[in-house]
Amino acid sequence: MATIGDNLQAVLKRLAAAARAAGRDPEKITLLAVSKAHPAERILECFAAGQRAFGENYVQEAEHKMDAVALALGPERARGLEWHMIGPLQSNKTRVVAERFDWVQSVDREKIAQRLSDQRPKEHAPLNVLVQVNVSGEASKSGVEPRAALALALAVGRLPRLRLRGLMAIPEPSEDGTVQRARFRVLRELLEAAAVQGLALDTLSMGMSDDMEAAITEGATMVRIGTAIFGAREGARQGGA
Repeated sequence: MATIGDNLQAVLKRLAAAARAAGRDPEKITLLAVSKAHPAERILECFAAGQRAFGENYVQEAEHKMDAVALALGPERARGLEWHMIGPLQSNKTRVVAERFDWVQSVDREKIAQRLSDQRPKEHAPLNVLVQVNVSGEASKSGVEPRAALALALAVGRLPRLRLRGLMAIPEPSEDGTVQRARFRVLRELLEAAAVQGLALDTLSMGMSDDMEAAITEGATMVRIGTAIFGAREGARQGGA
């Protein structure tokens, strides 16, 4: 049976092959291991295999795992991990996220961004954030409409304790590569439009286990992979799979 380390290496090989096929440098694409619904022990196993960036959907679950990982590794080694909030964020959870996470990928309202900025501790570096865009128009999916994304990005970019890094999307699943690419292209074109507006953004977080290649072809700089590393679990499309 393949270990998490084996799975991680297989994903990294897929990432590199997709990047080379698109004429891109694999080193310019970050792999985010989506560890939601998996215990701290599996995060430690992934860490031992070399992974450092992890994505979580639920604040309380993430807190427990952060504490367990820090206890197992010790404070110094634990500081080498990078934690990303990739799930929908409620107002009553923003303080914990502002205090404990390195990135928030799911900003889709100015109110949430303002709270994150206000609650980010002054001794911390500015919180890295992405604006989540609903590129598929799904009523059940979080994210701002594409036509409103630039206005929100401009507002977020003005907040003092945040560092706006780019855009994120979770498209509706499709087995059609052409459809996958078209949805990812929406996000890439929004990033290009943001540059025209004077926003210096560097991150396109898009692509999961089933559509990573299409996302990389369309310019993803970060892919969120859960199932291909950790195995299947329920609710796999909420942020990364």
